[in-house]
Amino acid sequence: MRSKSFIAPILLAGFLFGLLAAPSFAAEQQAKQEAKQPAAKVYIPKEVRDVLLGGLQARTARADIPFTIFKNTFLPAQANYYVFFFLKMKNADLGFAPSAIAPTVAEGATPPPAKVTARFDVFLQFHKMENGAPAQIVKEVYVPTIMELDAAGYDPEKEDWYTVGYPLPAADYLAAVAVTTHDMKKIGTQYYEFSLPDLKTMKDLDTTPIFFLKEYKEVQQAETVAELHRNFMRYAILQITPNIENTVSVGDPLDLFFLVLGAQPNEKNAYDIDCQYEVRQDDKDAIKFAPAKYDNPFISQPLPMKQTLITKDKDGKETTAVKDLGPGSYTFICQLTDKVSGRTCKKTVDFTVK
Repeated sequence: MRSKSFIAPILLAGFLFGLLAAPSFAAEQQAKQEAKQPAAKVYIPKEVRDVLLGGLQARTARADIPFTIFKNTFLPAQANYYVFFFLKMKNADLGFAPSAIAPTVAEGATPPPAKVTARFDVFLQFHKMENGAPAQIVKEVYVPTIMELDAAGYDPEKEDWYTVGYPLPAADYLAAVAVTTHDMKKIGTQYYEFSLPDLKTMKDLDTTPIFFLKEYKEVQQAETVAELHRNFMRYAILQITPNIENTVSVGDPLDLFFLVLGAQPNEKNAYDIDCQYEVRQDDKDAIKFAPAKYDNPFISQPLPMKQTLITKDKDGKETTAVKDLGPGSYTFICQLTDKVSGRTCKKTVDFTVK
């Protein structure tokens, strides 16, 4: 695992930029898998489908298993996007129980920690939106899930966050999501609208949702079917842990991660993107960074949260001191300029230093 202090932003951004030209890792594998399925394959059982469709028009959630979808993000996969949904669910609502099968332990060996296990199912139903209303179902996805936690320290009242991702083309969507017990006696639902922009028709500069990284690591293989992940997200061969609380400790950097949308390459097929980063508190400057320049639209950039303070004594002599940004609530500001097209945009994200 590479902690945020060891992320190599240039290497990471270069790797991600390569995905724009590479085969669509998730969409291609998913299509191959689905092609092998029988024509009559049912991705969402009728019991669940009826509940999802019944609450669709009014966006009426069912709380047999309470959960929330509190944000989403997306990253490119060649012709498609890989869209990620962030869910929050309480342990007790997922039915965790002591694992039924005890592991085999050799004589004299130390037994592994006891586990609790939850087995449940997640269903994704994607509706294409037209004129503000769901017009057609474009994809249904079944995500069987088995979660295992250490029994020691297990808290049934704890609420964890999870991610699930799937490749989709550019369009406006409504996601109808169900979380059910494996026997479908309990069915919880939520509805979430989102848009995936068409880069070919974009007239303005924009970004994917900006988030801050905690850590990432490389894994051996890309994910080939949709899976639910606890406290991280999977993208290609990266396991990424975003800082969903937007909270850092005093002395820690903000590790940016986002994609610039709508930037144009020059005649040499290179990008020329300027970024001006600032941190403000109560409409007052806290940090203003030197301008940054990027030659590809993926931005992975750790920024030190340090202030440079200049004071003058009674004789007018200046003294410069650098100190960590103190505890408090702040706003991160990113102003971007695409030097090729002349397009600009401004993004803000609130964060907290503790």
